Formats: sequence, C-alpha cells, structure tokens
Amino acid sequence: MRLINPLYRISEHSRLLLLSFIIGVLSGCAAVVLDGAIEQISHFLIGGRTGVPGEGWRFLVLPGVGMLISLLLVRYVVRDNIGHGVTKVLLAVSRNESKIRPHNMWSSVVTSSFTIGFGGSVGAEAPIVYTGAAIGSNIGRVCGLSYRNITILLGCGAAGAIAGIFKAPLAGVLFTMEILLFNVSMNSMLPLLISTISATMVSCIFRGATPVFACTLTPFALDNVPFYILLGIAAGLFSLYFTNGTLWLEDKLAHIRSPYLRWLLCASVLGLLIFLFPPLYGQGYDSLNALLAGREIAVESSSVLAFMMRSAWGVPLFFLLVLFFKIITMTLTNSGGGVGGTFGPTLFAGAILGFVVSRCMNLLGADVPEQNFVLVGMAALMAAVMQSPMTAIFLIAEISGGYGLLIPLILCATVSFGTVRIFERYSIYTKRIAQSGDLLTHDNDQAVLTLLNTNSLIRDKYPKVQIDAPLRDIVGIVSQSDAAVLAVIDSQGRFQGMVDLAAARKYLFDTELYDKLHVYNLMETPPEYIYYGEKMDSVMMKFDRTGAWRLPVIDENRRYLGFISKSRLLTAYRAELKEISMQD
Repeated sequence: MRLINPLYRISEHSRLLLLSFIIGVLSGCAAVVLDGAIEQISHFLIGGRTGVPGEGWRFLVLPGVGMLISLLLVRYVVRDNIGHGVTKVLLAVSRNESKIRPHNMWSSVVTSSFTIGFGGSVGAEAPIVYTGAAIGSNIGRVCGLSYRNITILLGCGAAGAIAGIFKAPLAGVLFTMEILLFNVSMNSMLPLLISTISATMVSCIFRGATPVFACTLTPFALDNVPFYILLGIAAGLFSLYFTNGTLWLEDKLAHIRSPYLRWLLCASVLGLLIFLFPPLYGQGYDSLNALLAGREIAVESSSVLAFMMRSAWGVPLFFLLVLFFKIITMTLTNSGGGVGGTFGPTLFAGAILGFVVSRCMNLLGADVPEQNFVLVGMAALMAAVMQSPMTAIFLIAEISGGYGLLIPLILCATVSFGTVRIFERYSIYTKRIAQSGDLLTHDNDQAVLTLLNTNSLIRDKYPKVQIDAPLRDIVGIVSQSDAAVLAVIDSQGRFQGMVDLAAARKYLFDTELYDKLHVYNLMETPPEYIYYGEKMDSVMMKFDRTGAWRLPVIDENRRYLGFISKSRLLTAYRAELKEISMQD
C-alpha cells in the first residue's frame, strides 16, 4: 500500500491521467508478449515448412492439440469462462460495475497463445482487448477510483491493447468509443489518447515501426468507384452470414454437453478443413501479406486442392471456399475449447472477399487494383460485422500506411454499414447480449434503462390483506397506515389483486357492512404485473401502456413482493441520466 498511498495526495483527474499512461504501457507490453508468443510457438511447430510435401499432417493435428491445451488450462487452472473477450468486456461495463477478475490480466494471453500458435483459426485481438481491459479495471479499483473513472481506465486498457497489437493509436481510441463505452465525454478522450500512444510506442520499440500490412498501393481512380460500391454491398450482405452463421453454429455446438466430446468433434473437422485450405491455419496474416504482394498461388502450394490454381476461375473459387469455411473454422476453434476472437477473422475474411471481388472483375474485363481491394475489403467487412465504420476506416489506413485509400475506405465502409443496417441492428459482439437487454448503448435514454435495477425500486410499504378478510380488517389497517392501496394475497402469499382505498372509502364508514363485505368484493385486478428481475425498458413500457401510477411486483410463483411506483421510477431515471451525462 505504500506505493499506492501517494496517489491519493493528487486529484482523481490527475490520477486518471497518470494511470492511463501506466495502463497504456502495460497493455502495449501484453500485446507484444502475445504477438511474440504466437510467433514463437508457430515457428517452433511448423517453421517455414508449410509448402513441403508430406507436411500436411501438421494441419490435421496441431490445431486440435492447441485447443486441448487451452481447454485444460481454462478448465483446471483458470476455472472461468474467458471466451468472447469483447463481449465479456461489454457485459462488465453494463452489469458488473466495470469489474473484471484479476486472472484476466494474464489468462487470455496464455491460452490464446497456445490456441493460435498451434493453428487455431481465430484472432488474437479479442483476447488482448480482454487483457487490456482487465488491467485497466483492476488498477482503477486498487487505486480507489470512482466507478466512472474505473470504466474509463477499462476503456484505456482496451484501447491500448488494440493500439499495441496493430500499432494504430487512433484506431484504438475509435474502437473504444464505437464498441465498448456508451458515453465518452471530451474529458475522457485525453486518457484514451495517452493510453493508445504509449501502447503504440511500446509496440514500436519491440516490434519496429513498420505497418502491420505494409504494401505498395495504386492511387485512387474515380473509374473504380462502382466496383468499390459493389464490394461494399457484398461485404454488408456477407456480414449477415458471418454474424448469424457464427451464432447459429455456436448454439448448435453448445448442445454437446461434454467438453471433451465437443473438442473431439471440433478438432477433427477443423483439422480436415485446414488440411484442405491451408490459409485457414492460425490468424492467416501470412496469407494476407502474400495476397498484398500478389503471390496468392504460392500461398496454396501445399494444399491438396492446389490443382484449382491452374485455371483462371479456379483461383477466386478456391478463395471463395476459404471465405465460406473461415466462419466455420473460427467457430469450431472457439467452441472446441480454444480461446480467440472474431476481430482477426473479420479482417482475414474481408481481405479474401476484396480479393475475390477484384479478381472476378478483372477476369470479366475490368482493370481494378487487387491489392487496394484486399485492404478496402478488410474495412468494409469490419464496418459491417462490428458495426464500427470509423474504427474500420482508420484501422486499415494505419496498419497499411494507406492513407491514400481514405476515399475508397470511407466509401466502402459507409456502403457496407448502410447495407447491413437494413437487416441487422446489432454487431456480432452485441447481438446476443442485446437480446437479453443487458447492453449499454450510445443512446443515453437506453443506457439509463439498462443501468437501472428494477429490484432496487420495489417498496413493500403497502399493507397486505387476505382475500377472504372482512371489511372490518380493512378499516383496522387504514387506521394504522396512510397507504393508498392494499395488496390482496391468498393463504400461500400469492398476489390476487389490490384494493384502491379511495374507491372503497364510501364503505369504510358503514358499520353494518363491516362483516358483510369482504376483500374479494372490493378487490380489483391491476392492468399489468411486474416480474422480479424484469428489465427496466419492459417495466417502462408497461407504465406507458397502462397509464398506471403503481404496479405490483411478483415472482415466478406469483408471490407478492411489493409495488413499484411511477414517481419513484422517474426519480431514479432522472438521477441516473444526470449521472451518466456529467462531464468529468
């Protein structure tokens, strides 16, 4: 604690800036470690032998071995579900006060190193985002920051992780703003910028300053605009298969209860697909660099399907199959016990899509630069799958040094994003949790409804009365309480209705009715019920639909728990809205 105590002598804002720098450095170091571990493991296992005849067995076996190692580490060492890192970060922000368990500062790095290093067909970006977010969350909590500033530091860690893995500081900031944090004020921007630039510097020191996908590009030509629009539409439509196909296959595989049986199935199919299509091995970034250099045939020299490369139309057909199966291999890797994300596969699939579209256009007589389309395809598919067009645009510009492609990047990302929004409201990260109502959004109104806890608004101040009780009992309750309604229950405590004392007042002074009238004679049924744990947006809709000022709360067994009043709900809403709208 002696090392932490001095931090309390400066303002929280100053602590925030200092810690954002520290978190950026640590996130950058984590990115360097993960990238280096994957590279070293992969080099040790296959080296440069991917094109040597007789080495194909490695593709059949190694990915499954890596998945098994990760499965055992997660099951017996970590003992926590660490898959789908970006989704887990979103849930931490939405429902867990930005708290992420300390083991996530290392567990995702270790397990994803084995998964990807052995050839698992997933990306390293989601695990490193989870790691960076965990670093930010835990440092913020240890240093005694407020919930809001802990959330900002969580975002700093995630942004630093993206900046470190790609050497792209601006993309790191935009990723956090578009995907992770629902409300970023201008004062929050400075910590994010500090974190991303410090992470980028760390990455450049250890990995060099060369862009991740450095290549020679053809200057933008207006004649190619129709083809870029076509690529954008294709990316938007393909993203529907990417997102929905992934979630559908995940759900089907989840029905296999035994983790080892699920691993065996996934590993077997994954190995076979990678054996047939070697570009599916690992992250696939070597294949992308080959495409950017115009060496797509060399990439496939080790494949048993290499004969397809002998015909002009066989080349795009081969890669179209790679594109289709990438989503399957990615899902098999994650569902079979591997740890990885969809970020990298999105870039890979987008690049392949860009190549296929451009090659087909050229075979039909056009003259479009295929390298440009490979890069623009990355941005187009990323904008659609993740529904983050700004991140997609500037990430591709930063990782390729291709700022001369900004116009086609913006054009394609806009078209693909606009196309997918016709059919799909949520990104691959948010689709599942959005269905449960646990997702914070950039809409402050929706964010408030998500943050409010229905159960905290329940008040049990309203007296209860048995359904068969005489009017005399009501008179006795009224004399001791100023409540406006009575909750009517049966002998089992189940809610039956309520008595409006204002409507029943005319009977209260007629003593002749005290033993003649009973509660069931005066009881009325409420227009709606609120269920314990119900999402606040649903509760709000019930109040709006009925016009009621209070509604009863019951559990799944219909037991009475209390009432929620509209006035209390609105008061809580205004307080939460003021809180999230405050500038630091």
